[in-house]
Amino acid sequence: MKNWSKEKFSSIYPTFIFFFLSLVIFSGCSASKKSASKNVEEVIQTARSYRGTPYRYGGTTRAGMDCSALIYQSFASIGIQMPRTSEGQSKLGKNVAEKNLQKGDLVFFATSKSRKKVTHSGIVTEVSGKGIYFIHSSTSLGVTEDNLSSTYWNKAFLFGKRILD
Repeated sequence: MKNWSKEKFSSIYPTFIFFFLSLVIFSGCSASKKSASKNVEEVIQTARSYRGTPYRYGGTTRAGMDCSALIYQSFASIGIQMPRTSEGQSKLGKNVAEKNLQKGDLVFFATSKSRKKVTHSGIVTEVSGKGIYFIHSSTSLGVTEDNLSSTYWNKAFLFGKRILD
């Protein structure tokens, strides 16, 4: 066994500390990005498991649910408690411009006469050259996915929010 003097140890100690801290910091960043990505996929998978569920105002189960319940249940799958209404949900997270939307972001719409009041919401499921797709509970089709660039949804779109970073 080598005899380590205080001088030898103290000369490599700062290098060791720097290496160790770098390892901890960079592995933490990687782990949190993987964790966020895993959470996004879990939220989307949960939302998609409700596809075909009929629309029911105030409903929160597979027997029938509204748009905010879809978000409420999907985020609950990863332990995030969301408000029960689209209006309440729209107050959380950070604003995201339409061109910067990502999978897992929330999208909010004004589908009534008041073109500024949040009345509908959904979760972005795909961003590709084909457009931005989101899942929501439609009054006519139940839980379904639509393209944000469709005339109806594009006209009703208000803003996006990012809950998961």
